[in-house]
Amino acid sequence: MAIKVIAQRREVKLGKNPGKKFVMRPDLYIPIQEKKVFAEASTHSGISAGVIKAAWDAAGEVIRTWATEGHSIPLPGLGTMRFGVRSKAVADLEDVKTSLISVRRIIFTPNVDLKDELKNTSIQITCLDEDGNVLKRVTSDDSGDVEDDSNDNPNDNTGGENQGGTNTGGDSGSIVDGTDEG
Repeated sequence: MAIKVIAQRREVKLGKNPGKKFVMRPDLYIPIQEKKVFAEASTHSGISAGVIKAAWDAAGEVIRTWATEGHSIPLPGLGTMRFGVRSKAVADLEDVKTSLISVRRIIFTPNVDLKDELKNTSIQITCLDEDGNVLKRVTSDDSGDVEDDSNDNPNDNTGGENQGGTNTGGDSGSIVDGTDEG
């Protein structure tokens, strides 16, 4: 298997060096229907698709409930997910208000096996001109480095993208994820 990417030549008008450049984007994948996922899982496990769907639906309800209570939820074979928020930091207690929250977030932290799968998956790039004509195809020979937003400190709830993130209690029930200074 390979991850497919398109690199298409376009006129780039922003940035330090405007001009014609090859801009990469994922090749659009066709969404897989839910029933096909259950059928495939049934084939791999020997459990009927209906039973798998019922178990998946029940697990989804539990995940939603526990995540809204502030828990980090294990997703077996994939990683963990939790809810969080992005907010501004303030110095004074009187200034703490819900209006400081700028966005609610779903934070997914993949497990090592999933990251290894991505690392070991090749990337195929199809280079196109402005009109969509294929110029060449390239298969990856990169190191396979995977971006890792997770931290080694389980109590550091910054979530990777925050600027000036703060520790807000980790998995102790707090769903506050971090702060943006400003």
